[in-house]
Amino acid sequence: MFICVFLASSQKIDQKYLALAEEVGRELAGRGHTLVSGGATVSCMGAVARAARAAGGRTVGVIPQVLVDIEIADQESDELVVTADMRERKGIMDARSDAFLVLPGGIGTLEELFEIWTARTLGLHDKPLVILDPWGLYAPLRELVEGMHEAGFTRPGVFDAISWTTAVEEAFELLEKTPRHLVPSPEELGEASAG
Repeated sequence: MFICVFLASSQKIDQKYLALAEEVGRELAGRGHTLVSGGATVSCMGAVARAARAAGGRTVGVIPQVLVDIEIADQESDELVVTADMRERKGIMDARSDAFLVLPGGIGTLEELFEIWTARTLGLHDKPLVILDPWGLYAPLRELVEGMHEAGFTRPGVFDAISWTTAVEEAFELLEKTPRHLVPSPEELGEASAG
């Protein structure tokens, strides 16, 4: 399985987030999966890829040329795909992946999360999506979306499209489950937008 991991590239974060990324990389490789990531060497993005390779796993990095130019591309990747821009990067990462795992991160990670989550809610794909959040960074986000849901701003299946966990092993068990295809009914298509 090709598993895309969305996570931090910030270098100003607590070391516990790097340790989590390393644990995810080892677990991913130990289960025989291939990592798809943003293709950079910095912070958690670099940590997950290095850990996966050290544990015998294969890595695919997808990175825009602008980041290659500032010399943060993961040249050790088994496959390094260089894109014209960020939009192409996300499209290739999405297309190359069978499942998505979201670790703590910033606004770029949130953008990636929401794009995949929205598409799954709309029935545009049936790939598993899991948030791994051991320290509750995303708890306010979950509460926000729950409030939006209660107010009618989201589709009925918004929370069927995603799983939340605090444990690495459980995250992979959720990713490895056979996905349930979420095809909206005609009635749902006429209801509130997914955004």
